[in-house]
Amino acid sequence: MALETVKEDRSLGELLSELAGDTGTLVRQEVALAQAELTSKAVSVGKNVGFLAVGGLVAYAAVLAILAAIIVGLAHFIPLWLSALLVGLVVGIIAFLLISSALKALKETDLKPNQTVDTLKEDAKWLKNQVS
Repeated sequence: MALETVKEDRSLGELLSELAGDTGTLVRQEVALAQAELTSKAVSVGKNVGFLAVGGLVAYAAVLAILAAIIVGLAHFIPLWLSALLVGLVVGIIAFLLISSALKALKETDLKPNQTVDTLKEDAKWLKNQVS
């Protein structure tokens, strides 16, 4: 009961000052949360971009190695141009699969900071209750 009396004895200025301080703390915490959430999502996007780049490098290395080895071997059985075409098609399919997988993962990444949006809505409700 003593606490209730103390709360009732505070002036409007003190209450507004406390509300301003709490609001400032809340805003700083929300900014920190948004920053952490966006950093997490950026790491995920960066990882998928890395996979995309590695897929491209692997496709390029495969083109060079396979074209050098298999085209020469197939040239003994079929015309040189046909062996180069067949090898190029196989390597192209592999590259397509790697790149498509990475692009799909990037498209599915949701960059919206959902947790921050939810807590901001909660904070707005809290602030509205504090003011009323």
